[in-house]
Amino acid sequence: MDALYPRLLVDDFDACARFYTAALRELLGVEPVRILPAASYANWDLDGEAVLSLFGRAAIAAVTGTSGQAATSGQDRSMLVFKVDDVDAATKTLEGFGATIAAAPTDRPDWGPNLRTAHLRDPEGNLLELQSY
Repeated sequence: MDALYPRLLVDDFDACARFYTAALRELLGVEPVRILPAASYANWDLDGEAVLSLFGRAAIAAVTGTSGQAATSGQDRSMLVFKVDDVDAATKTLEGFGATIAAAPTDRPDWGPNLRTAHLRDPEGNLLELQSY
């Protein structure tokens, strides 16, 4: 189960997908699980556990309200993704620990079947995604 994994938010999805496919193949012997250019999404697993995923920065910027900001100053470049049983409950828990909500819990069928997400920021402003599916 992918309890926690890194996701890089990228502008040039095709170039990054090619790069990480080659790099992870050469360094770790890992092949992509899926590369979906139309969705700007790719992921790689090792022994059934997530190693890395890529996602288009523009999609996350639209969700978290940073679309109008320059990528170098205001848009996120990475986030930690937590797979949880209950996105709404986990959101409340992290708020209690000091996280702030960037995007409230929402169903995202356009991202994946039965996917629900919330986006929060830790006390340093790092982007976190809670997801269940």
